[in-house]
Amino acid sequence: MSRAEEPVTITAYPDGPLLVRGAAVLESSDGEPIEVKRRTVALCRCGLSTIKPFCDGTHKAAGFRTDA
Repeated sequence: MSRAEEPVTITAYPDGPLLVRGAAVLESSDGEPIEVKRRTVALCRCGLSTIKPFCDGTHKAAGFRTDA
């Protein structure tokens, strides 16, 4: 199976990021492509990351909590 044929999955980790696996296309709010260099990326959910939209682990120190 080629990368383009891989299913995309998004997993919400409790109190952490969204993990995106597969050949997802990420775009900014302006529709500009966001370069992805890995097959799995972690997207920030807490809003505090210094490398948005990617997670940098800041949620741990900030005590970010999710409902699920």
